[in-house]
Amino acid sequence: MSGAYLLILIIGGVGMFVQYQLKSKFKHYSKTHLQNGLSGKEIAEKMLADNGITDVKVVSTKGMLTDHYNPKTKTVNLSEGVYNQINTSAAAVAAHECGHAVQHATSYRWLELRSKLVPTVGISSKLASFLLIAGIFTVNSFPQLLLIGILFFAATVVFSIITLPVEYDASNRALAWLENKNMLTPDEQSGAKDALKWAARTYLVAALSSIATLLYYLNIYNSRS
Repeated sequence: MSGAYLLILIIGGVGMFVQYQLKSKFKHYSKTHLQNGLSGKEIAEKMLADNGITDVKVVSTKGMLTDHYNPKTKTVNLSEGVYNQINTSAAAVAAHECGHAVQHATSYRWLELRSKLVPTVGISSKLASFLLIAGIFTVNSFPQLLLIGILFFAATVVFSIITLPVEYDASNRALAWLENKNMLTPDEQSGAKDALKWAARTYLVAALSSIATLLYYLNIYNSRS
């Protein structure tokens, strides 16, 4: 077993643990009713208003942990478990997604770079899967095919790395606003910080996993002889 393959297995195990912890934390903090009585939707609208953002709408979207900010439509999309809920988890998620809206409004460079890469990564990720599989089967006769697949996959690795500062910064903006505006009690603030910490770790694990996978394919390419 190669070192890169072992690393993938280890990171995969860590990823499962982080996902379990994330769901567990959000389930736990969803039981903490906010003393301010504001729903996720109201938290989001207040954060946007406090940052002078008037052209972004807060809408509801189906699913669990499907919350996201869409810079094209300028919408903060909150899942059903966040939009109408009045708890610590909802406040943390709503503020985090608004953090992305603030990034957009202030031309945060890492968000702008990630947005520019989205179309390219969408295409390269689809091509990479085909090229890598085909390249492994033909690595001895036509190694260039695997190399091309590796280059396409590398684009997705870069994207996952660029995503890290975007997500961590959005959480920092969210927590700073929640604290500065006294939106939460000290215990609620601590819970929001804990929840967002585990959410951020999912992106970190994803980036590490993509790097390990890239090393695995490079190892196959380098050992073709």
